[in-house]
Amino acid sequence: MVVAATGFFDGVHLGHKAVLDCLTATATARGAQSAVITFWPHPRAVLQKDAAGFRLLTSLEEKRSLIMDKGVDAFHVLPFNKDFSQVSAKSFFTDYLQKIYHVDALIIGYNHRLGKDMPNARETMRRDAASVGLELLEVPEFFYDGGDHISSTKIRAALSQGSVETACQWLGYPYQLHGVVVEGNRIGRTMGFPTANMELYEPLKQLPANGVYRVNARVNGRWYKGMTNIGCRPTIANNTTRTIETHIFDFDEDIYGLEIVVQFLKRHRQEIAFPSVDALKQQLKKDKQALL
Repeated sequence: MVVAATGFFDGVHLGHKAVLDCLTATATARGAQSAVITFWPHPRAVLQKDAAGFRLLTSLEEKRSLIMDKGVDAFHVLPFNKDFSQVSAKSFFTDYLQKIYHVDALIIGYNHRLGKDMPNARETMRRDAASVGLELLEVPEFFYDGGDHISSTKIRAALSQGSVETACQWLGYPYQLHGVVVEGNRIGRTMGFPTANMELYEPLKQLPANGVYRVNARVNGRWYKGMTNIGCRPTIANNTTRTIETHIFDFDEDIYGLEIVVQFLKRHRQEIAFPSVDALKQQLKKDKQALL
């Protein structure tokens, strides 16, 4: 017997975790296997709905890790393409959930929709499921602290405004970027503030708004405190491409080419164009003192 949940689960936020908790509890109570069936890439990227500006909260591997950490037994990925987007809910129930994954019961969130006919009423989806012998179990809408409705869209918006503390509350964990340390222009080192310049593994990851942030950074398997600047470096270069530069406190090792994870904890200030490099250096000293 298999109890499953389907969806994109971008961010695996607290609302998603309510669904996953119901999934694992139901599977345990029934002596069944729990499974998450997700899609990749995101439907908006495939169907070109604001695709140019769309960003992700989690890469596929991050999503897999977060979901499996909730005690789910199996994680399946269905390739999302234009042909798949034309599958009806009823066909999805029979051709995928039952024939491929042998699902007996499906856990759904309060606003869950499936198939090309997803705008249809919830009762239509229930009727289609019942007609093929699939049980639907609905999870009530989740509200943070009894008030805020949580969605991946709202979390992306909070990050784009620099409200990382709000985003982290809704996610239930610190938002993070994951990548590799690449060569920079080393100007930070000449000012006494060497930085690790990050190239993201997932280029579509949502970046927080430009500014300076309190962060935790993991390199060589260890966590360190630090500060990260996201932006265009207006004092030095005024790039058109945004950079992610992290100064790790009490750390001076060569980590070029190594993996780095940066967790965002709080926005300290906006990115500012200073009149000189020396003025920037003095501000960086103040920033570090405030964030230590």
